[in-house]
Amino acid sequence: MIDLTMTQYFSGVTNRLPEEADRVLRALHEEGKMNKEELSLTAKVKRAVLDHVIMQLYALGLVEVTSEGKSKICSITKLGEEYFHLYRQAI
Repeated sequence: MIDLTMTQYFSGVTNRLPEEADRVLRALHEEGKMNKEELSLTAKVKRAVLDHVIMQLYALGLVEVTSEGKSKICSITKLGEEYFHLYRQAI
């Protein structure tokens, strides 16, 4: 069994995520929850790319996606906040 620290795990995550993931997490951290259209504009990420990035961040537990009517609302999770702060310290 491999015993990784959270910092080591996050370091590996950073290497596998596209660069747009940083902009998406930053937007959610700074602006709070928003629908995908707002997030696309705020993070300056094309909508088709955003859907892919959100799926990756969701699978890692860094963002949460909920439905409000026909809209999908994205928000950063507590784990996502921790990742964001560790990632910010590393660069």
